[in-house]
Amino acid sequence: MAHDITPELPAEPEQHRVHPVMVRAVNEGAREVPPSNERPPLVCKPMRIEPWRVFKIMSEFVEGFEILRRYGLAATFFGTARASFEHPVYQEAEQLAAKLAKRGFAIITGGSSGVMQAANKGAFEAGGASIGLNIRLDDNQGYNKFLTEKYEFDHFFVRKVMLTFASEVYIYFPGGFGTLDEFFEIITLIQTKKIKRIPVVLVGKAYWAPIVKLIEDHLYKAHGAIDASDMDIYKVVDSVDEAYEYITTHVVC
Repeated sequence: MAHDITPELPAEPEQHRVHPVMVRAVNEGAREVPPSNERPPLVCKPMRIEPWRVFKIMSEFVEGFEILRRYGLAATFFGTARASFEHPVYQEAEQLAAKLAKRGFAIITGGSSGVMQAANKGAFEAGGASIGLNIRLDDNQGYNKFLTEKYEFDHFFVRKVMLTFASEVYIYFPGGFGTLDEFFEIITLIQTKKIKRIPVVLVGKAYWAPIVKLIEDHLYKAHGAIDASDMDIYKVVDSVDEAYEYITTHVVC
């Protein structure tokens, strides 16, 4: 009778074993990934969690980090996708991005229109790297045409991680809920020391003054919900030159 001479392998360490739940998710996910033209909702949890979604999320993280690791010094611009503010707002975003691109910064935005397009245009025409990290939405906001590299996410939270991880400075021009969401997320991460303290620049005193006043008067003075030092996390500036000088003075890479 033949004997099995396959050597017995040592047991894999506990911390390296794949959890049975993950194995089951892999197997089910492989069978149940829906056709690419079907996009189930990303919120409103379904009655049954689809395991395939884990792999879509993982792929977005991998692709996003692969893009970002190609760039050293970078600046992320946030701002409205709409053409609803005064023209100087977009001019200043374009001019500041151009100046930073010439200084060696890769310019990263959400890749869409408005302030994002203005910043990408400034970087692109200055010969710099101009990256767009877009989000797929039902209104199909699309990319602007001033990108040297781009990627479209399905999941907002993955995109936010990429934008948070991306840069040595975060620059906020006037915008809506998305811009404010990104602003408060970044300053919360800095406040709680989840990311290193890096420059956060708010461009345009006319727009940002009421928001900063709310933070100072309501959050700090009236309720003590933040510390005085938390208001030093961000810097309000009122011109391209002031923003550029602050950024180039305070960015440490």
